[in-house]
Amino acid sequence: MKEITHCAICNGEEFSPFLKAVDYTVSKDTFSIVSCKNCGFHFTSPIPTIDKIGEFYKAESYISHSSTTKGLVNKLYQFVRKHTLKQKVKLVKRVGKGNAVLDIGSGTGHFLNACTQANLSILGLEPDADARAFASKNFGVNIKPLSELHNLENNSRDVITMWHVLEHVYDLRKDLDKITKILKPDGTLIVAVPNRNSFDAKHYKEFWAAYDLPIHLYHFIPADIKTLFAHYDMTVEEILPMKFDSYYVSMLSEKYKGGNILKAFWNGFRSNLKAKEGSYSSQIYILKKKAV
Repeated sequence: MKEITHCAICNGEEFSPFLKAVDYTVSKDTFSIVSCKNCGFHFTSPIPTIDKIGEFYKAESYISHSSTTKGLVNKLYQFVRKHTLKQKVKLVKRVGKGNAVLDIGSGTGHFLNACTQANLSILGLEPDADARAFASKNFGVNIKPLSELHNLENNSRDVITMWHVLEHVYDLRKDLDKITKILKPDGTLIVAVPNRNSFDAKHYKEFWAAYDLPIHLYHFIPADIKTLFAHYDMTVEEILPMKFDSYYVSMLSEKYKGGNILKAFWNGFRSNLKAKEGSYSSQIYILKKKAV
């Protein structure tokens, strides 16, 4: 295990315990989240070492998150995904000034396939070889290994998307430095992450599925996103809700807690009902480089 000694946002070195939660999908081990005493950022510590963290992605439920319709939760997920893929493509076309798109953390290629069908020029990066093989076999899309990130040309992409990926990035500051350089000066970065400040997060506490320890390394609120990207001269232009996420996360949270699906739908509904600007279960941040 690797102890985190510096905050990824402010470089602070003093932390307070926040909560402990179980890895319900793979190891059943307990992991810890701490908060930075200086800036309040919450992150997982200690975390698995870089050569071991891949083992915590090997749950059947994590893979099926992208491909299977087995079980009620996955059937609902597949139904919702068809809708959200269309919305994601519409968003890319709305905020982008060109059609050169980079998708980081492409998984099994569903978003890339949707972009290709919409005549966008898409490049995908994904660390998991099985996911890349699935995308190639089922959609004919060629996704490159994530290790290719630092070989990409600077100022080459109009839009970069990270759909529930930022919370997984192992070397956050180093990779963001490169990602923001790949973006053209008038480009757009789209980042979707869970929101620790949502009603469902506060309701479920250590059972909140979107903590997803230990593979979620960081646990953001809107202020964290704004502060983090200010280091790269980027500003948040819009914050958009992902309203379906509260239901999906609540279903998983109830499963971990030993509850039932009716409670999950009620709490997902309540989360959206109580959400004000910047407090939905998951949110999309539209980021632009500051004008020079």
